[in-house]
Amino acid sequence: MDEKVSQLIDLALEEDIGTGDVTAEFFVPEERKARAFVVAKSDGVVFGVKVAAEVFKRVDAGIDVNFMLQDGADIAPGAYVMEVVGMARSLLTAERTAINFLQRLSGVATKAHEFVELVKGTGATIIDTRKTTPGWRKLEKAAVVGGGAQNHRMGLYDRAMVKDNHLVVEGGVETLRDAMLRLKEAHPGVDVEVEAETLEQVEAFLGLEGLDYLLLDNMENEQMKRAVEMRGTRDRPLFEASGGVNLDTVRGIAQTGVEYISVGALTHSAAALDISLEFVAFEGE
Repeated sequence: MDEKVSQLIDLALEEDIGTGDVTAEFFVPEERKARAFVVAKSDGVVFGVKVAAEVFKRVDAGIDVNFMLQDGADIAPGAYVMEVVGMARSLLTAERTAINFLQRLSGVATKAHEFVELVKGTGATIIDTRKTTPGWRKLEKAAVVGGGAQNHRMGLYDRAMVKDNHLVVEGGVETLRDAMLRLKEAHPGVDVEVEAETLEQVEAFLGLEGLDYLLLDNMENEQMKRAVEMRGTRDRPLFEASGGVNLDTVRGIAQTGVEYISVGALTHSAAALDISLEFVAFEGE
């Protein structure tokens, strides 16, 4: 379990349990055992089963967890995701936090899967952005991959992304070139991406040696097609389309020839998938 994810689980349990689960303590017999299933209520892609299992275990190490589906599996209403068996109080205390993680991450995976399906056969790859829930980035980006898409940069440290509001651009292409060379020397493994809003900028930036990615920001499809043509037979930079991307427009964008399409909605607008914990008769001790 990643340290940051482990800390997030502890924080989530702490804010929910506080000084104790008073409902379970006073309304559920201490010796009562129970059996329950995590059940899908809608179509989608499940993600977060290991995190949910860790929540149950974190509340009570004696809870037995049986995985019935793995992360990335397609689900439909009625699908059993996992079985949990243990003390009833513990299961009830862990229930909401475990399901919260599972619903949120499954929603992200499902949204990613929807976009991926729409660009099949075009050669374009759907990628995420940094528009993630604070503290949840590793989990949400993992869910994006679980849905079949790919990750963009994880943070400000693993790719330089020069946009129009970065002062370095004010010095013109020469200043940009010098800054790129200095970065490549200081951080050889870090890629550089530059944003272009016009075809004139595309033409200027295509002359930058060592440029890895060129972001086509809010361009019309015809402009993006032209930008791809302007690159000619060169392998670099790779093109990323951004802005105005939704389920209705993504196919047309993919058909322009860009390699990547970044979609903030994968994380910032993904609806939680409907998943619940259902108790069944317990035939154990």
